Amino acid sequence: MRVDQFDFELSNERIALRPARPRDAARMLVVRPGEIPELSDMGVRDLPALLEPGDALVFNDTKVIPAQLEGKRVRGDIEAGISVTLHLRSAADGWKAFVRPAKKLQVEDLVVFEGNGARLTATVKEKSDGGEVLLAFDCSGPDLDVAIAQVGHIPLPPYIAQKRGEDEQDRQDYQTIFAEKDGAVAAPTAGLHFTPELLAAIKDRGIEMHRVTLHVGAGTFLPVKADDTDDHKMHAEWGEVSEETAAALQAVKARGNKVVSIGTTSLRILESAAQETGTIVPFADETSIFITPGYKFKAIDALMTNFHLPRSTLFMLVSALSGLETMRAAYQHAIDTEYRFYSYGDASLLFPDASQDASL
Repeated sequence: MRVDQFDFELSNERIALRPARPRDAARMLVVRPGEIPELSDMGVRDLPALLEPGDALVFNDTKVIPAQLEGKRVRGDIEAGISVTLHLRSAADGWKAFVRPAKKLQVEDLVVFEGNGARLTATVKEKSDGGEVLLAFDCSGPDLDVAIAQVGHIPLPPYIAQKRGEDEQDRQDYQTIFAEKDGAVAAPTAGLHFTPELLAAIKDRGIEMHRVTLHVGAGTFLPVKADDTDDHKMHAEWGEVSEETAAALQAVKARGNKVVSIGTTSLRILESAAQETGTIVPFADETSIFITPGYKFKAIDALMTNFHLPRSTLFMLVSALSGLETMRAAYQHAIDTEYRFYSYGDASLLFPDASQDASL
């Protein structure tokens, strides 16, 4: 499909720079596709009432690391400043990363990072197109994790970072209450809306809650530069669906209840773990799944997610689920009624467009 079919106009005023307080006070647009789509203005706190006892919510328990590193390339007596965003761990001492400006780096260059009294060095082992490099650090395992935490910064999305700097509040705001497993360089933002009070209401409603892991990479921020979706390459991310979670979700599906993904990251790892028959099986591997209209969803029955960028892979994903024209109408409604967009913004609850065979 042409990428420009997923374009829309959005003013900067609609971009949220801070989350709602409290988190579950955010608005939520409920979208039910049909010949005339049903758009309902509600709130995140309404989520339990919109689902049935026995349904299941699936959360991503990845934890954002301080993956934004400011350093300098050292080549002999010459130094040059560079900005590095880690996006995929490749070894105990290795990370794939995006670098700006990439032209300043060559293979075997030394890169030095300093901050908070710590010093971390890395050697460039590979360099690819698009500003991606492979870095081998001078320490490994937990020692490397500690060093990155000392010298790194929370990698706020570009549309926020361009307007303000990262501060101490972001270290709390940009983590979900499910954050447990270090590895993400971007938050699974739909999960940012949940509070202990909302989780208690979900439990009281008889709705199950399960966890998966997808370590979100910086590739989620990369623009789609191709003119056609067939020409776009997704960067790989590592994820896991445990045997216990796979079995529990299969039981939910078997009794006719809904599996509701909280966020596109949970959705992508569940779809990666699903067989063609719809059976969800244990999974622990990298995935570069790219979902566009025409995709047949196998694992999930609904999606809670934030509002996404024009021409982004995530807007393509929600269009695959609920239909492109439905999502165009939903986003226009959200803009007209002043919903807050992107990572710190409001939410939507999307149901499948059965007419496009987007459901099981």
